[in-house]
Amino acid sequence: MLKVGKLGKWAIYTILTIYVVLIATPFAMIFINSFKSLRGIFLSPFSLPSSFNIQNYVEAWRSANLFNAYINSFLISTLSVGGILILSSMLAYVISRYEFPFRRTIYLFIIVGLALPARLAIIPIYVMLDNFNLLDTRTGLIVVYIATGISFATFLMKRFMDGIPKEIEESARIDGASPWTIFLKIALPLTRPAMIVVGLVNFVGIWNDFFFPLIIINSRNKETVPLAISIFFGEFSNKWQLISAALSLSVLPIMIIFFLLSRYFIAGMTEGAIK
Repeated sequence: MLKVGKLGKWAIYTILTIYVVLIATPFAMIFINSFKSLRGIFLSPFSLPSSFNIQNYVEAWRSANLFNAYINSFLISTLSVGGILILSSMLAYVISRYEFPFRRTIYLFIIVGLALPARLAIIPIYVMLDNFNLLDTRTGLIVVYIATGISFATFLMKRFMDGIPKEIEESARIDGASPWTIFLKIALPLTRPAMIVVGLVNFVGIWNDFFFPLIIINSRNKETVPLAISIFFGEFSNKWQLISAALSLSVLPIMIIFFLLSRYFIAGMTEGAIK
C-alpha cells in the first residue's frame, strides 16, 4: 500500500477541498437564486435571499408541466436502465463463460461503442426510427438509450463475471442446476455491485439527457424534464429565477437515489478498481 506523509495528506485534503468547492458552488448558487426575483439575481447573484419564497417553484412546476415531465422521465429512465441491465448481463455472461466462434470479435464489436459517441450517428438513428414509426414516441427514446448504453454495461459486467470462480458454477452444475438457474442464482447476485454502478450511471445520464429528447420528441405531453425546463430559455431573455427553481427540482430524484444506493455504488466502483 502506498504510504503518504503528513505533508502529502495535507496536499491531498487541500486538492479535495478545492475540488468539492468547485463542484458544489454552481449547485449552491442555483439553489440560492431559486428563491430570488429576476432583479434580485442580477443585483446580487452571490448573496443569500431576503426570504425563502417558494413562488418560483410553484410557477416553474405549473408553467413547465413538470409533473407530466417527471412521469415521462421516470418511465423512460427506468425502462431503459432495466433493458440495459437485462441485455448486458446476459451478453456479458455468455461472452465470459462460453466458448464459441467469433466470441472475441463479437465482444470487440460491442465495446467499440465506447469509443464512438452515439450523437455522431443521430442521422441514421433518426432515419431508422422514422422507418419503424418510432419518432415522437417514448418507445423510440427507450430503444435508443438501451442501444447506446449496452457497450459500457457489457464491458463492466464482463469484468466482474470473469472474476467469479468457475468452481462455484461447476458445483451447481453437478447438483443439477441448469445454465439459466446458474445465471440467475449465482452469476447475477455476485455481480450486484456492478449492476448497481451500471444502473446508477445510466439512470443519471438518461435523466439529464437533453439531446435525444430534443431530436426525437415533438409533443409537449411526451417531454422529459430537461426538455420541459428549456421553455424558460427565450430568444432574447431567460427566466433565470424559474430556471433555478426548475433545476433544483430536477436534481432531487437523482440525489435521493444516489444517497439510497451510495454504499453499493462505492463498493462497485472500488471493487472494479481493484480488479
